[in-house]
Amino acid sequence: MHWVGTLPAFEAHPDFSVLIDQDQPVRLLTTILEKGTIPHALLFAGVKGVGKLTAAVIFAMACNCLGKDPGPVTDGDKRFQAGGTQPGSAEPCGRCRSCRKILSGNHPDIIFVQPSGNYIKIDQIRSLRSTLAMKPYEAGIRVVLISSSHTMNKPAGNALLKVLEEPPDQTIFILIVERVSELLPTIVSRCQHIRFNPVSREHIGAYLSEKFQFDTDTAMVLASVAKGSLIRALQISNSYGGQEDWMKMRSWLINEIDTLPSKPVGLVLAFAERLSKKKDILSDSLEIIKSYFRDLIVCRYSTEKIINRDFIDRIQHGSQKFSLNSLIKKIEEVESVLQKIPTNVNLRLSLEVMLMRLART
Repeated sequence: MHWVGTLPAFEAHPDFSVLIDQDQPVRLLTTILEKGTIPHALLFAGVKGVGKLTAAVIFAMACNCLGKDPGPVTDGDKRFQAGGTQPGSAEPCGRCRSCRKILSGNHPDIIFVQPSGNYIKIDQIRSLRSTLAMKPYEAGIRVVLISSSHTMNKPAGNALLKVLEEPPDQTIFILIVERVSELLPTIVSRCQHIRFNPVSREHIGAYLSEKFQFDTDTAMVLASVAKGSLIRALQISNSYGGQEDWMKMRSWLINEIDTLPSKPVGLVLAFAERLSKKKDILSDSLEIIKSYFRDLIVCRYSTEKIINRDFIDRIQHGSQKFSLNSLIKKIEEVESVLQKIPTNVNLRLSLEVMLMRLART
């Protein structure tokens, strides 16, 4: 069952410094490693795309790194014969046999569990328990990474709870989740919590500009709607075919919403039909619409916090058309449809109802 997904991409020398805006989580993790007091279970919580899995892999490397010398090494070097970690070793070397195996996804004692379909199922946890009944093959500390832990169904959650109540020797668990409230309270109580922060708008924008050559304006707009997630910023852009196509789509959506009150019913329904045919990008499209209404509210108090800054004149003008309560209700209408997307609801009908309500002044 080992790694069934792909590992994150790391810099040439992977360490906690690759994490952005995560000073507090890094401080907690390095303290744990420096003191050598590693708990049986850690719970990494925070929005998707802020480095939780990356941190988990670096932590697993640090627990099992065979050498800390940053210079050239070989597998035959005596420094790499001892297993496990010692107090004071907070960063992995990234070069030893253990680090290389973990980075390549080939370490037999770094076990990765992720949803099978929509859920982590009890058969996966049973398989995990069978693996944990045996001693680690070569690691000083075996690490079990459970991604999207909130997707465990109830039987799987209860089965994992039994493991956490009597954890195997030389084994730690790292559960990765967006919201702690989505896990069984009994599981949460057996883990040490590490909360990861949303990445700042400025750092996401700078990352997009430096790593992917986004122009500054596009990068900052994408950073604003990404809700603190680097991955989300890239996914939004890629889902539309790139930054230029995304900007065109956003401009079209804002123009359609801005002129909605003056449109005849037929055009409003046509707009709903077009949105419903793009289900793969519907969530992102609705988030753009929601950001526009949010800007209509925000511009009354602080223009510096407007997300769609390249539409500031239109936003300031449009803000005068609606009452504050009306704008709040419009945001709630959009959020209601966003929540329906994962279900089997008639999306076209939901979009028609939403747009007809949004068209009201």
